[in-house]
Amino acid sequence: MTETIPTPTHTRRYPLSAEVVRYGVHFRVWAPIRSRVELVVEGGPAVAMEPEADGYFTAFVGDLGDGARYRFRLDDGPGLFPDPASRYQPDGPHGPSQVVDPSPFDWTDRNWQGVPAEGQVLYEMHIGTFTPEGTWVAAMARLPELAALGITAIEVMPVADFPGRFGWGYDGACLFAPTRLYGTPDDFRRFVNAAHEIGLGIILDVVYNHFGPDGNYIREFSPQFLSTIHTTEWGEPFNFDGPDAGPVRDFFVSNAGYWIDEFHIDGLRLDATQAIFDDSPDHILAAIARRVRKVGRERGRATYLMGENEPQDANMIRSPDVGGFGLDSIWNDDLHHAARVGLTGKNEGYFMDYYGTPQEFISAAKWGFLYQGQQYRWHNRRRGRPAFDIPRHRFVAFLENHDQVANSGRGYRVHQMTSPARFRAMTAYLLLIPATPMLFQGQEYASTKPFLYFADHHPDLAAQVLQGRRESMRRFRSQGGPEGLRLVADPADPSTFERCKLDPAERSLRPEWIALHKDLLALRKSDSSFRTTTIDGAVLGPAAFVLRFFAPDGADRLLVVNLGRDLHLNPAPEPLLAPPEAGSHWHPVWSSEDPKYGGLGTAPLDTDDNWQIPGEAAVVLASKAHHRPGERAST
Repeated sequence: MTETIPTPTHTRRYPLSAEVVRYGVHFRVWAPIRSRVELVVEGGPAVAMEPEADGYFTAFVGDLGDGARYRFRLDDGPGLFPDPASRYQPDGPHGPSQVVDPSPFDWTDRNWQGVPAEGQVLYEMHIGTFTPEGTWVAAMARLPELAALGITAIEVMPVADFPGRFGWGYDGACLFAPTRLYGTPDDFRRFVNAAHEIGLGIILDVVYNHFGPDGNYIREFSPQFLSTIHTTEWGEPFNFDGPDAGPVRDFFVSNAGYWIDEFHIDGLRLDATQAIFDDSPDHILAAIARRVRKVGRERGRATYLMGENEPQDANMIRSPDVGGFGLDSIWNDDLHHAARVGLTGKNEGYFMDYYGTPQEFISAAKWGFLYQGQQYRWHNRRRGRPAFDIPRHRFVAFLENHDQVANSGRGYRVHQMTSPARFRAMTAYLLLIPATPMLFQGQEYASTKPFLYFADHHPDLAAQVLQGRRESMRRFRSQGGPEGLRLVADPADPSTFERCKLDPAERSLRPEWIALHKDLLALRKSDSSFRTTTIDGAVLGPAAFVLRFFAPDGADRLLVVNLGRDLHLNPAPEPLLAPPEAGSHWHPVWSSEDPKYGGLGTAPLDTDDNWQIPGEAAVVLASKAHHRPGERAST
């Protein structure tokens, strides 16, 4: 049966998909290559959609509401297709779409102020592996632990629905539909609401550079979505600057605002922005940023925008007034790569341009990116651009993230590739420098669970993915031989996914690591010296350096880090080691060698026999005259 029902006059909130309105549901789809589109509602009428200008089709169905399932028939063809802008796919991307009414959800976060650009401590989370259950509900129960640790905002890895039983989320096919694998859309809302109630922000990782290779039917509706000019290593990028780009831009700009509006998300992490191509006068990233800010202002909340950009283009985080895109922060791969080499001794593959030297750590703390336009051997071209004017909190610093752990071959965590003492020392550096620190799930207790690449594709695609994964490991000399390649886990094997799930019991068995991170984050927050904008550093030895935090009130702090053997500086002709007042001495107020963290204690560093710097340790020092209340020397 085919029935055409007149569309009541009303204003849509978004350009596409199904919206619950008074007396029914309004549907809209962009299918410019089609002359006829029919809406097929399960258990209901088949409705011929009315054509609009520019290739849009609309329909209104009365007495329909939340939970209804539907698909589209195109040009009277035999197949039925899900909505490209579906709000939920209960049976996955290949199944029918479901109408979602967000209005009944009872939000209790009306006093939440959002996530400002400065003062954040981030935590990267994959919902499917953060708990054994792999659901929003299970993750929600663990949020208080993160708030107590000192985390301020969680960066959730992508949740746009994708085929299969598991995956990282970067192969999303339905960009408006939270994956059914973790629960319902309202489960997602409950997770965000619970986070806000205990002071945690939620930042969502979104992929605006490509669709996944399976489960997306956009070509059936509008192949204009895909660029015919640009290419990426993952497939065809989106058409943000070619013919018919207007509806494509509207799709992504509205998607960015949708997460902020309907799910109360506090901001976005924009994946691989170097693969988001746009030669138009108004770059799509700037347009996305404007929409996110607008929706945030309407709710009276600060919003946070973070970019991943492999070339480390500092313009991402500059104001649009000076030609930037207006993001708040950008991932700093340079710091990670230097730290990885300093901790493991291996500078193969894309680590080849780093040595893990004290000077690199000093420069990363002072200036953010290490490469700001110099030649870069790995890419055989120049990397970055000058970023001396960028405030340091706009650089996101990390020792681990999903990519870097997985690229270790066996999914090893950094602490498994170095000594516990070195890892404690580098953790102190990470959590006390002016950058915005980020932890990867389980890092706070030195989880022994790997994080491998996993993706549940159909057999032909799965075989290609496994081969591609093995080829990518050839970049690393130590892993590129036959033995190393055989160790690469099959991404499609369910056991690969199961191995990556965090074990809650591990957390309770590793209190020393929790204490280390908790104390450092408390020190970062409570000691105003670490919020200074004036720091300097000096190399003290082959693996040792000092950072001095110059406080306005004269209560300077030293952070001495030594990744090598014990070091006796005698003489010590370095002015940064001079105490704030003549005749005073520096005294430890925190040490990575505190027994509560698994260390053996810390002897004085500033002695009458000059400076005695312990090996594989990090120590915070203050002059006795400038101790603040609550500070005490470490034992």
